[in-house]
Amino acid sequence: QVQLVESGGGLVQAGGSLRISCAASGRTFSSYTMGWFRQALGKEREFVGMIDRSGLNRNYVDSVRGRFTISRDNAKSTVYLQMNSLKPEDTAVYYCAARQLYGSTSTKDYDFWGQGTQVTVSS
Repeated sequence: QVQLVESGGGLVQAGGSLRISCAASGRTFSSYTMGWFRQALGKEREFVGMIDRSGLNRNYVDSVRGRFTISRDNAKSTVYLQMNSLKPEDTAVYYCAARQLYGSTSTKDYDFWGQGTQVTVSS
């Protein structure tokens, strides 16, 4: 089992930046690919990006590529999502998730989830 806890969400103006974190406990964090997802009110949960176990490989959805950056610190068992040039349409609850294999963007393939952190971008 892996327990995930997100933090760092909040209210930010359009064009601003925010970094959210996801701290893991339980089994070895470095064994897991970590994904970030988000869910806006009334919408399906969607893939944002992922990072492999080593931190060398990353992938993002087109709508955030170039604005968002995922990183991880295996020594601290923490993954980060740095969000720059935020837009109102980035408003959502952001979730981190874990799975062992790298590559999937589907929520169905992730085994462990955090409780989410709200990010609100005002125009």
